[in-house]
Amino acid sequence: MNTKLVNEVHEVDVCVVGGGMSGLIAAIAAARRGSSVLLLHDRPVLGGNASSEVRMWIMGAHGRNKKEAGILEEIQLCNAHRNPSGSYSVWDSVLYEFATFTPGLTTLLNCSCNNLEMNNGRISSVDAWQLTTQTWHRVVAKLFIDCSGDSILAPLSGADTRCGRESREEFNESIAPLKSDLKTMGNSVLLQLEETTEAQDFTPPGWAYRFDEASNLPSRIGSSMGSNFWWIELGGLQNTIDDAELIRDELFKVAWGVWDYMKNAGPQAEKLKNWRLRWLGSLPGKRENRRYIGDHVLTQNDVQAGGLFEDIVAYGGWSMDDHHPAGLYYPGRATLYHKAPSPYGIPFRSLYSRNVANLLCAGRNISATHSALSSTRVMGTCSILGQAVGTAAALCVAQSITPRQITGSILDELQNQLMQDDCWLPGKIRDTSELMQAARIESSDATDLAALRDGHERNNDDAHAWVASIGSTLTLSWDEPRYVDCLRLVFDSDLSRRKEMPCKYPLKGRWMNMPQQLVRSFCVEIKTANGEWRMIKQVAENRRRLVVLPVCDDVIALRWTGHSTWGDAELRVFSIEAMESSMPLSFDPPKGLAWTEVISKLPSTDLAVPDNGCEEGTRGSSRVGA
Repeated sequence: MNTKLVNEVHEVDVCVVGGGMSGLIAAIAAARRGSSVLLLHDRPVLGGNASSEVRMWIMGAHGRNKKEAGILEEIQLCNAHRNPSGSYSVWDSVLYEFATFTPGLTTLLNCSCNNLEMNNGRISSVDAWQLTTQTWHRVVAKLFIDCSGDSILAPLSGADTRCGRESREEFNESIAPLKSDLKTMGNSVLLQLEETTEAQDFTPPGWAYRFDEASNLPSRIGSSMGSNFWWIELGGLQNTIDDAELIRDELFKVAWGVWDYMKNAGPQAEKLKNWRLRWLGSLPGKRENRRYIGDHVLTQNDVQAGGLFEDIVAYGGWSMDDHHPAGLYYPGRATLYHKAPSPYGIPFRSLYSRNVANLLCAGRNISATHSALSSTRVMGTCSILGQAVGTAAALCVAQSITPRQITGSILDELQNQLMQDDCWLPGKIRDTSELMQAARIESSDATDLAALRDGHERNNDDAHAWVASIGSTLTLSWDEPRYVDCLRLVFDSDLSRRKEMPCKYPLKGRWMNMPQQLVRSFCVEIKTANGEWRMIKQVAENRRRLVVLPVCDDVIALRWTGHSTWGDAELRVFSIEAMESSMPLSFDPPKGLAWTEVISKLPSTDLAVPDNGCEEGTRGSSRVGA
């Protein structure tokens, strides 16, 4: 680090590099599980390809009730609650809130990692330059998680990686090319359109590419409105890191030309008469470059076999969606979809470096072949990969071990923690606590109660929710007082709906809505040894699927009452569980202060008008050139 500039040193348990969806969620997960965490991100806003700078929607596993839950669902429900119009500024603020107000998590934005130090095969610290403050930051940590997408810690540490497409014979993958190469999927610049009440003209910049019927654009777009413009893609024939600036410049020319064609020449021009360009991205979204090599390389065959791994910590379910490396240059189909089961398991052994002992990874840079990556790269999958490695990193810190040592009973603990935190692991059934197994469950509604502790916390082929009328109660009781640390509840938040942000803005319509079946208001009461019921929590505007509330008392009974939903006439609860041991509690950010209170905290001398000799009315202004 340059000693002529400000240098700051931070010592934490876990350092996460990259604040896209996988990195943000990894950092939150590690902090919630008790580690001190520092998140380094090289952009001014969080979310990576999902942020306001790129605006790709978050996709994941196909099929009903297959949506990724955990911290991702918590974030998206918060967004649905606060952001009915689908504003990307509001979305940015939601991500900022989770990063800034999570206890134990420090976030440094505009901070680019560019150096590190090694010690006995481990990373001991990383250095990063913060552009806005002209400050060097050194982060000393026990564990490092690379969620940068571009795998920046790999060339700095010497971690083994691969790039490009494997030959068909290397892993016996039928969809791989005959010969290996360095071609990848490309980068995309996105557009967003907005409908208005009157006709809108558009004049393109002179340097934009011109598309006509003889170009390949009509084959990509037809008469449609462009979907979310993911197909404006170039760069797979180049190096998407080394040539990023050149690729961006070409994408700008393409994107302006695409809108010119659609607005002024294409078959959709008439229906776009009252539409205008609301936004055009300045930061291309990347799909592929360096991938770490872990103790297991996930392949096409693993995906198609369902990923039946003993060390499953996450799942995928998007098709193997392999974009042609030539992107828009290629006159044929933009992508080939190869079927993948939904869900399929992803192993922990693909989420850490095989030769750097304390380095984990999550996102599009995990240990996978190009063919498998074409499925795992979507952000719903990347998000739960982030939660898996964040939770694993905290477990490594707590037990003073490396990621490779997460086996046997420690692996069981990792999987249990993930399921506690509402991360579904297909093929696994969550065990309820001993305290819950000893409890009697009663309800004011005569509905079957077995679903509340069957270990399934989403509907699959069978229904697993307790369903009852508004106002119904659930009561847990014991023969003698038992200590309850917290109450864990899982509600139905509609895991058949993706909850993605918009790509177009028509005049009519509300984009974001809370799931109607989600419980909105409820209360919790406890009965202690004296036989009296006492209210411990009332929630009026619940926006969470997983709710964990502190109890911290000896109780003989606990009663939950559901007062309303966000629209449905019935309550739907997947789980209610009293727990003796602690787990991460539901957290709300602090309330902002009144501005008058902020001012009152400043010393009066700071608010005094400076006496600089200027006349009243011109104080502080410059007279040069007047």
